[in-house]
Amino acid sequence: MSVTAASDVREEGATVDADELRRRQRQRFEKVGRWLLPVIMLSATLWAWDRVVTVNEIPPYILPGPGLVGETLVQDWGTLSGSLLVTVQITLMALTVAVIGGVGLAILFTQSRIVEMSFFPYAVILQVTPVVAIAPLIFIYVDNRMVGLLLCAWIVAFFPVLSNTTLGLNSADHNLRDLFRIYGATRWQRLRYLQLPSALPYFLGGLRIAGGLALIGAVVAEFVAGTGGRASGLAFRIQEAGYQLNIPRMFAGLALIAATGVVIYALLSLLSYLLLRKWHESAIKREG
Repeated sequence: MSVTAASDVREEGATVDADELRRRQRQRFEKVGRWLLPVIMLSATLWAWDRVVTVNEIPPYILPGPGLVGETLVQDWGTLSGSLLVTVQITLMALTVAVIGGVGLAILFTQSRIVEMSFFPYAVILQVTPVVAIAPLIFIYVDNRMVGLLLCAWIVAFFPVLSNTTLGLNSADHNLRDLFRIYGATRWQRLRYLQLPSALPYFLGGLRIAGGLALIGAVVAEFVAGTGGRASGLAFRIQEAGYQLNIPRMFAGLALIAATGVVIYALLSLLSYLLLRKWHESAIKREG
């Protein structure tokens, strides 16, 4: 090997090492930044909030500081935690029913074009009609309060599951569809081995959206229902605090709702990653 060739090899190796080093540094930064940057932003927001309240001497009944909200959350945890469990229960029940109904109806839509054309427009109507406008009518005609709350939350969460799953079932590769037909696969076999795996990423995307919407629907329904007692959700506690001008408790309840939404989204995102990480492009990590 000539001196020039050896030099070129060394330079190429140095370039590869530099690129590899930059890639690892970028991956390390992304891994840390994914958690660190939101924490920094949250800390900066809380600090700015506290400074605004302290410097301007804003009274707590107008805008409480973050410290007072935290104290209220600890002091009223016994009441707020019970209401949180009620809201979470309604949310999870509505999400479960939305998944069962959405996936089942999506399968029917893909198996029968007539069924899809007959019922899909009404699913769209449910989606575009604000639940806050439907909820009062629901509580007029539904005697059971829990069923009314569940129905309101389900209406909001249902459409993303139905729409995304239908899209996923219809997105199976047409070449593979033809291959299944050539080998004489039944409709059930095409659904089980081709369409359902193809629809899984779409379904999981819709599930993440539906999780947050189910929580929103549950809270809106609780605001409309407005009944008290031990079985009341966080929305009623916020209403109750508003009537009493207990603004710190209102902020504490709002913080719990926001934290619950974040937890639901994080858990559903983790579920999506675990189900897709070994085979789907959206979850596979590339080396380059």
